[in-house]
Amino acid sequence: MAGDEQGAELDWRDGGIPVSTRFDDPYFSLADGLAETRHVFLAGNGLPERFRPGFHIAELGFGTGLNMLAALIAWRAAGGTSPLRFTSFEAFPMAAPDIARALEAFPEASAVAGPFLDQWAAGARSIRCDGLEAEIVIGDARETLPAWAGRADAWFLDGFSPAKNPELWDAILMAEVARHTASGGTFATYTAAGHVRRALAGAGFAVERRPGYGNKRHMTAGCLATGGGV
Repeated sequence: MAGDEQGAELDWRDGGIPVSTRFDDPYFSLADGLAETRHVFLAGNGLPERFRPGFHIAELGFGTGLNMLAALIAWRAAGGTSPLRFTSFEAFPMAAPDIARALEAFPEASAVAGPFLDQWAAGARSIRCDGLEAEIVIGDARETLPAWAGRADAWFLDGFSPAKNPELWDAILMAEVARHTASGGTFATYTAAGHVRRALAGAGFAVERRPGYGNKRHMTAGCLATGGGV
């Protein structure tokens, strides 16, 4: 683990699913995490259809990096010639061997993860590989996001459950998400919790509830109604 980072605390259940003991929540769907990522975060943000040169995805909750790898696979399949830009905010980063173990459940993602894992294991938090320029910002997003100078075209809101990780879903942080969203930018999240939808709407997003993945009835997605700014 790089520097003074406070790493993830894990338990492994059901044949290899990492569960945060700090938040008592799994890192990905117990059914098919890659399919859920594609349904919620890619399709929820209108991707890959919206991809263009310089497209920038930002994320709350890096976890195993599965969302980043799914986006990279989609970017490459769409014929992106410039690198996809990806910024993720993570308070408790997983160690490279744990990420590699978790990704074994998803051969398609694991197959493209090698260059990322090599850099991650060496302590890099700026990742550069074929088709990707990623920055993983370590620390409490309530502090690191307000200090970020960027704006994203699409947000993956993927913190642990709002009931177990409420600080990553409060109205102040959702306002920061909006403030760091490009005009016409979007967000998507697996949660349909009412207070999260209200916080996002209050921040300026046009919010809609959509069908969730698997046994989850609903998810939430939306577009910035009035253009962000920093």
